[in-house]
Amino acid sequence: MDTHVTPADAAATHIQVVPINGNIGAEIRGADLRRKLTPAEFKVIHDALVRHEVIVLRDQDITLDQQMDFGRLFGDLSIHPFSPNLDDKREVIVLDYGKDNPPHLTDQWHADETFREAPPLGTILRARVVPEVGGDTLFSSMTAAYTGLSERMKQYIHGLEALHDFKPWRPLFTSAEAHQKKLREIEARFPNPWHPVVRVHPVSGRRILNVNAQFCVRIKGLKDDESGMILRYLYGRAAIPEYQLRVKWQPHTVVMWDNRAVQHYAPHDYYPQRRTMERVTVAGDPVIGVSGAYAPEEGVGPLPDGKGATIAPPGQRPIREFERGLY
Repeated sequence: MDTHVTPADAAATHIQVVPINGNIGAEIRGADLRRKLTPAEFKVIHDALVRHEVIVLRDQDITLDQQMDFGRLFGDLSIHPFSPNLDDKREVIVLDYGKDNPPHLTDQWHADETFREAPPLGTILRARVVPEVGGDTLFSSMTAAYTGLSERMKQYIHGLEALHDFKPWRPLFTSAEAHQKKLREIEARFPNPWHPVVRVHPVSGRRILNVNAQFCVRIKGLKDDESGMILRYLYGRAAIPEYQLRVKWQPHTVVMWDNRAVQHYAPHDYYPQRRTMERVTVAGDPVIGVSGAYAPEEGVGPLPDGKGATIAPPGQRPIREFERGLY
């Protein structure tokens, strides 16, 4: 979809972007996903996703086809090789958990499908059935997580690569010949990629911490204990509250997150209540890492909304508990 928009077009939209937290998240007001978005409307939403990394749209009583149409504005939809896809709409994943189907695999910080050579651009989740208590989803900005590292740590991880694997689903395959044959087919389709530990966002140019506990295996060039130590430290950055957004679901809430820059975590605190979500995923591009000799990240110029992004030098950042003593 053509996203070129004149100032007059932009002024004509009624969409509001309301930031939720300082580092991540915005609520989109005035958008109606039941109808086709204009180029100006889509540009506002696209730019909000890049800038805020998670966007929340409330009261969107839409069909699956309308949810898919919204996703296709950002790119082609992908099909997950392991999750429960609909038979007639293979791009749709139904996450229906409750007393007879306990939730699994979601209660860990992760980015979606980084076992792919080209992980997804983004994910769109729509709430159908919401428990009375619990069932929130947490998101954490890996852009903010990178920024919060010390300069010495940034220098150390600059240019490193980590191996990614579909390890959560390997236990599905038994030693039976048919299962092993299927496993070899899956491995051929998804050979383990080496992704940069620090990636560069293709739109904003910001640096992003690009490792997650669900799919990472090890860092190239380090001994196992060294790799494990560094990875555990980096995984822990997702747990810092200043980098997080917590979304409380309501029926017909739609949330989209930039999978290139965000990790998420869905607690199982609602079990045995029922929680039903429908998800579509937008295909992405191969990961691009930082290049050349290390240099501190500076302001990266204007973001899509034209407001720009600047990164405060260490001496001007707020002193957080996890940074005390560093500066």
